[in-house]
Amino acid sequence: MLNGRGGVRPATVEKVVAAARSLDYPRRLPEAHRGVIRIEVILVRPDATFFARLSRAFERIAATLDRSIAVHRTFLDEADPAAIARRILDPDMRRAGLILAVPDHPLVGAALRKLEAENVPTVQIVTEISGTSGAYVGIDNYAAGRMAGLLLSRMQRRPGKVVAVCHSQIYRVHRDRVRGFFDYLMETATEYFEPIGVLFGHDDGDRNAEQLLDALKRWPDLAGLYNAGGANSALNDVLRRHPRGGQVFFVGHELTGRSARALREGTMDVVLDQAPEAQARRAIDLVLATLNLHDLPVENPPIRFVTFTAENL
Repeated sequence: MLNGRGGVRPATVEKVVAAARSLDYPRRLPEAHRGVIRIEVILVRPDATFFARLSRAFERIAATLDRSIAVHRTFLDEADPAAIARRILDPDMRRAGLILAVPDHPLVGAALRKLEAENVPTVQIVTEISGTSGAYVGIDNYAAGRMAGLLLSRMQRRPGKVVAVCHSQIYRVHRDRVRGFFDYLMETATEYFEPIGVLFGHDDGDRNAEQLLDALKRWPDLAGLYNAGGANSALNDVLRRHPRGGQVFFVGHELTGRSARALREGTMDVVLDQAPEAQARRAIDLVLATLNLHDLPVENPPIRFVTFTAENL
């Protein structure tokens, strides 16, 4: 089979070649893919600004690759982990590698572990799936949360209560950020700030706005807000209109046209951007390197996030 002779099913060839690569087989391996080498990228929520930006990054990178390499983007429903698991194990294409940014769910984890056991190149991007061993590309989200806590404690002059907002508990990226944020405040700033808890808005604008309005009503001394997820615009709208909105120090993620405007207007104080373009480039490079299609070794330290204020837009 490793002599490249015919008579063997393509799926079997791919598994044997992948296994030989994992063992550093010394001979030149046959090409498992006749024609186009397909890398699938599984994402969620195409309507979300961040995932749209990430998708565009993969589109631009794909346009720079050799014509023999195709990058296929697949969007799935984040609320249907069974469908995500099925797609991981049963794609509708001959897939050489997989990149994915999906919720952390037992069904998804089990499917991904099975794929990893078959030595199919897999890269998790933005967020990680618990119990898996494949490469992860992204920022250090715990460090990002701690940075949010540090900036709030150093820059907010008014003491008071502090809340965090995120999608829910289905994304490890959000869990890590919120944990880092509250860990920093509990370790260094309890004399001035009182961490209250986490509000789950599911990255939905209406839910986020409702949660923040309720928080402002319940805690007149609300001094800090950290959004570890999406839908910043709805939170900015509430702060812009509320009589005490200007007193709340607001840290969020992802630099967009709307978050840049909020920084300039002062409703948002800090934006931590996780550079999805760099994440997409690294993920593609890692898959190509695993397939022996990259000339140089690809190192994979955490992607550096960028801190923006109104002064460095």
